[in-house]
Amino acid sequence: MLVVNTDWDQYAPFYDWENARTFGRRDIAWWKQLVPRRTRARLAAASARTLELGCGTGRLIVPLARTGGAITGIDFSEAMLARARTRVKRLRLADRPGLVRGDIRRLPFPSRAFALALAPYGVLQSLTSDADLGDALSEAARVLAPGGTFGIDLVPDLPSWRTYHREMRLRGRMGRAGITLVESVRQDRRRGLTIFDEEFVIGAGRRARRHRFSLTFRTIAMDQFLARVERAGFGVDAMHGDYRGGPWTPDSDAWVVMATRK
Repeated sequence: MLVVNTDWDQYAPFYDWENARTFGRRDIAWWKQLVPRRTRARLAAASARTLELGCGTGRLIVPLARTGGAITGIDFSEAMLARARTRVKRLRLADRPGLVRGDIRRLPFPSRAFALALAPYGVLQSLTSDADLGDALSEAARVLAPGGTFGIDLVPDLPSWRTYHREMRLRGRMGRAGITLVESVRQDRRRGLTIFDEEFVIGAGRRARRHRFSLTFRTIAMDQFLARVERAGFGVDAMHGDYRGGPWTPDSDAWVVMATRK
């Protein structure tokens, strides 16, 4: 789910385990109902194609592919994509999405190639500068056909996340081994950054294996974010505060932005 940050490669073995215990599948039905269905007459047409930015381990793209839509996912992390490929192999051949390693700030696709682009689960918050966010939004606009839809999901509570040092956050089993997540959270409020210092401990005692890395996310105010979206060439259609289409407020559990390519 990120561009040019090798910490996401280190996170890949643990992403699905942690995600199943935190965010889970709560957004999947929302995105599935947006995917245009594929027909023989439109197989290669932009009107039948969807792009997922930051497809990671395939958490979302695999259930989206099962809807019958023609879908492509892109991610910079080869380790994440390797896990997505394993998932994709279990699908019927006709349903298999394309998986591409690449940078969401410089998309390797022709202009106007897609009808729908998705930036789910805070992927755009993994871009930690104005320039990177602007590039990603501009590229999304370039590869969408006029009238195409851009769905964006932001994690709203990152700036208010309390800071702590080396707390045990999750514990369980991964395969036959015990696993523990020890986490620290730092805030750089001047830059709008929330930094998660992760330590996954596999096993116990002297034989325990420790995997340490950091993940950084950037949050800007909604009005600033919408201005960036519009500047990139989109019209903002709606803001939702949940994955059922409910109204958005600053206190909403989710910030879902729906926009149209002008």
